Amino acid sequence: MVNGKKLAEETAMPSVLEDDDAGAESEKLQLGEPRASWTEVGVRGPEDGPSSLDGNDQDRGEQEGEEEDEEDEELGGEESVISDEDYDTDLELGGKEAYDPSGQARYMEACEMLQVVPASYFLRHVKDSELNMMHRGLGAQGAKALAVPLVTNTSILRLNLRDNWMEGLGGAAIAEMLKENCYITEVDLSNNNLGDDGARAIAGMLKENSTLVRLNLSGNHFTDRAAEFLGPALVTNAKLQHLDMSHNALREQAGQILGEALSENTGLRSISLAWNSIRGRGAVMLADGLGGNISLRAVDLSFNGFGKEGAVALGQALKENNVLEELDVSNNRIPPEGAVRLAAGLKVNKTIKSLNMSRNPIQNAGCYGILKSVLENKDSAMEALDFASIIVNKDFEELHAKVKEILPALTISHGGRIGTFGTAKA
Repeated sequence: MVNGKKLAEETAMPSVLEDDDAGAESEKLQLGEPRASWTEVGVRGPEDGPSSLDGNDQDRGEQEGEEEDEEDEELGGEESVISDEDYDTDLELGGKEAYDPSGQARYMEACEMLQVVPASYFLRHVKDSELNMMHRGLGAQGAKALAVPLVTNTSILRLNLRDNWMEGLGGAAIAEMLKENCYITEVDLSNNNLGDDGARAIAGMLKENSTLVRLNLSGNHFTDRAAEFLGPALVTNAKLQHLDMSHNALREQAGQILGEALSENTGLRSISLAWNSIRGRGAVMLADGLGGNISLRAVDLSFNGFGKEGAVALGQALKENNVLEELDVSNNRIPPEGAVRLAAGLKVNKTIKSLNMSRNPIQNAGCYGILKSVLENKDSAMEALDFASIIVNKDFEELHAKVKEILPALTISHGGRIGTFGTAKA
C-alpha cells in the first residue's frame, strides 16, 4: 500500500494498473465479489475470495491473520497487504495488460485510483483520430487520469484539452505522457492556467518529443520565467512547426530570451506571441532573432508594444530574412517614423506576402512610406497590406493606383480617405 500511495501523489502520470491479468476483474464479477476499496484492502487483502467448498475457511482465516500480524510488525503498522509487485508503472507492464492500444481499461482504473468520475466522452471516442475534450472541467486529477491511457493509445493523433483548468500538475501529467506517446502530432493546452510550473514541464517534454508538430499554449499565465524554460527547448526541438503563446504575460525579458531562441531554431513555421507585453529591449531582441531565423513563414506580434524602436529593428530584420511571408504587427503603438524605418526593409525583401500594420498611429505618412517601398522593390512578393482604421489621403490613393499597375493582385485595406478640406500631405 505504501507503494500505491506514493505513486498516487506523484505529479506525473500515476501507476494505476493492478498486477492481476485482464480477466481477473470479470472473474470477480462472476463470483459476485465486490471490488475492494482502499479501506477494505487493509482488512481483507487482495487474495480473499468467496468461501471455498472444503470447509477450511476458518483455519485459513486464522493462518492469514497470523501472516498479516507478522507483516504489520515488519512495516511498522502500515497497511501491508499490497507489495511492490502488486503495482507496476505503466511502462513496465507486461502480459495481457500491456496490450491495451485504446487504454480504456487503464483509464477506468486510473479514475478509480484518483477518485475522479470517468469521462464517458473519452470512452466513446478513444479510438478516434481526433479527441476534442475542451471545456470539460477535468482539473489536475482528471488530466492525470486521462494521461494514463494516452501513453499507449495508438489511435488519437490530435488532442484538444482547451479550457480544463489543469494547472501545473495536470500540465505535467500531459507532458510526461507526450514524452512516451509517438502518435499524437497536435495538442491544444490553451486556457488551462498551466503557469510557469506547467511551462517547465512542457519544456522538458519538447526536449524529448519527436512527433509533436502543433502546440497551443495560449492563455496560460506564462511570465518571463516560463520563457526561461521554453527558450532552450525551442533551440533543441526541430520537429515542432506551429507554436501559439499568445494571451500570456510575457514581457521584455521574454522577448530577449525568445529572440535568441528563434535565431537558432530550425523547425518552426509559424509562431504567435500576440497579446503579450513585449516592448523596449525585448522587442528589439525579438526582431533581431527573426532576422536570423531560417524557417519561420508566419509571425504574429500583434497587441504588444514594439513602438518606434521595435519597428526599426523589424525593418532591419526584413533586410536580412529571406523566408518570412506573413508578419502581423498591428496594435503595437508604432508611430509614423517607425513605419518609415520598417518600410526600408520592404525595399529589399523578396518574400513578404502579407503585412498587417492596422491600428497603429502611423497616419497617412506611414502608410504612404510603406506602399512606396513596395513600389520601389521590383522583386516584391507583397500580396496584402492591412492599414485598417488608418485614414489616408489623396496622395496615398494616387500612389495606390500606380502600384496596382505593377502588382495587380495586391489588396490594400485602410480606414478610408479624408475629405478634400482635410487632406494631409504624405
